[in-house]
Amino acid sequence: MQFNRQQKSDSELLAIYKRLLFPRLVEEKMLILLRQGRIGKWFSGIGQEAIAVGSTLAMQSDEYILPMHRNLGVFTTRDIPLKKLMAQWQGKLTGFTKGRDRSFHFGTQDYKIIGMISHLGPQMALADGIALADLIAEKQKATLVFTGEGATSEGDFHEAINVAAVWNLPVIFLIENNGYGLSTPTNEQYKCKQLVDRAIGYGIEGVLLDGNNILEVYDKLSSLAKDIRRNPRPILVECLTFRMRGHEEASGTKYVPQQLFEEWAVKDPVKNFENFLLQEGILSQIIIEELKKEYKKQIDLEVELAFNEPEPQPNEATELADMYYPYQHNTIAPTGQSVEKRYIDAISEGLKEAMSRHENLVLMGQDIAEYGGAFKITDGFVTEFGKARVRNTPICESAIVGAGLGLSINGYKAVVEMQFADFVSVGFNQIVNNLAKTHYRWGEKADVVVRMPTGAGTGAGPFHSQSNEAWFTKTPGLKIVYPAFPFDAKGLLLAAIDDPNPVIYFEHKYLYRSLSGQVPAGYYTIEIGKANILKRGKQLSIITYGLGVHWALDYLNQHPEIDATVVDLVSLQPWDKEAVMEAVKYTGKVIVLHEDTLTNGFGAELAAWIGEHCFNYLDAPVMRCASLDTAIPMSKILEDDFLAKSKLAETVAKLIQY
Repeated sequence: MQFNRQQKSDSELLAIYKRLLFPRLVEEKMLILLRQGRIGKWFSGIGQEAIAVGSTLAMQSDEYILPMHRNLGVFTTRDIPLKKLMAQWQGKLTGFTKGRDRSFHFGTQDYKIIGMISHLGPQMALADGIALADLIAEKQKATLVFTGEGATSEGDFHEAINVAAVWNLPVIFLIENNGYGLSTPTNEQYKCKQLVDRAIGYGIEGVLLDGNNILEVYDKLSSLAKDIRRNPRPILVECLTFRMRGHEEASGTKYVPQQLFEEWAVKDPVKNFENFLLQEGILSQIIIEELKKEYKKQIDLEVELAFNEPEPQPNEATELADMYYPYQHNTIAPTGQSVEKRYIDAISEGLKEAMSRHENLVLMGQDIAEYGGAFKITDGFVTEFGKARVRNTPICESAIVGAGLGLSINGYKAVVEMQFADFVSVGFNQIVNNLAKTHYRWGEKADVVVRMPTGAGTGAGPFHSQSNEAWFTKTPGLKIVYPAFPFDAKGLLLAAIDDPNPVIYFEHKYLYRSLSGQVPAGYYTIEIGKANILKRGKQLSIITYGLGVHWALDYLNQHPEIDATVVDLVSLQPWDKEAVMEAVKYTGKVIVLHEDTLTNGFGAELAAWIGEHCFNYLDAPVMRCASLDTAIPMSKILEDDFLAKSKLAETVAKLIQY
């Protein structure tokens, strides 16, 4: 292994060695603790330290790094106290996640490190969002994100690099190619000779490095980072290395030929750099032994201190509260003159108000810029707010949701438009495992609104008409709103954007141009989690939301002889339990009506809650009126039969007669 010191002084080289040595000694301590049975799991990075240490030294201290679970050197080089790290690994209360997650599955704004989740790949999109925030703010900063060679097969890898290439984002995508994804060798993972060759397909630069040569990694990444700060663009870097231990210690290494261990042992990054410094007269065996003695003493002390840290104690109220970033809604009452507006125009106006109020708000979605979006909701926004903040995206829902979270991490707000709510399925992981869990895991907000044009009624068929709110209502950490009127559509959208928590905002496509109502000019908000009582009657209650509200009102208008209460939930997570209980008490008979399919629709949760908490007030079983348990057909005749509206009269009659 050849080392080129360039203009580095002896003291600089010695400092690099110390940074390289420390995580190796921590690793060795962890293996001892494993053998002693004092810890239960460890993902070893022995043999790969030069990549983590060298790349971290190349970045400025206020630049974000997004590492993986084998990058201990990132954390130690950023000077996170070992006691704090050990508390994290042990699930202690004083760890970064308070015992809620393990390993490096956490982030820390103090050290500008954003850890991974177990689904390999999603952190690359977060890097895009972080870099985008820097780009919009005209900061000359770079972002570094790690991935393994195994994760390069995932769609998140492609989506994130493609977005970064199209948007010229200053991101270094660093592949640690250590030869194996758990037990699967590289020849079973990809066909190309080198992964870095994929850069050509994205129209970006690719750089191949010896990942075990600390100076090569440090010098090249320093140069790349310096360059992309001034000339923003992404670069793909592949660092060749080897995993000298198992995927994690329990998995072992029997599947790896012994010859590979022998070949790579000769390339050990710590030993080779140590020998170089010995040859240069910078190190001596005495200095090495003194350093190791000093570090081992420090490591032993901090590890034992961490073992004595308190364990987390179960507290239901705390656990529930920590699913969401602390936020106290302050309702802003409307003061402007009300004007008759269509549902779609109320949403567009709400977005404009938010863009004017929040200079750090970014809109992202397919065709939303000059074209104005599939439904023209953002028509004219580019002229008013500029392309930096109104961004057309490639067709890559996962990357864009992830970029929204990255924007939030770096001080921005994001509204992500799904062209149709159906398409959210390909961004599902980012929503339910990243947006929803981020605050619970490490206390960071996820200031992202996902707009969801939803629902049937237009004969659009199985992939443009689904009501998929139940995919999200069961996921803690998300807020879900579903306005049925123009007034609510604007006020709830503004409230959702104000809220630093992730909000899924359902807007019904059928109502866009078919429904109008009074909408105040100017800025106002509606509290998330509050229902509207639209009618009061004593015969029965209809609990509903979205288009179901209009089905209920239309039916009751056609049947004035029926005296019913209609509750528009407006919000589905949280939902207004007090309003529902009041309606049940008032009438004793309840229909839960929604457009979604019957089985496991959100109405099932409502019916179960009413049965559990309001049983003494019921004069009849809770009845659900929902759509057929099939995919949504395209034919208007079949669609009409599919929808819950076709079953409403029958359900009302059955309940009244009970």
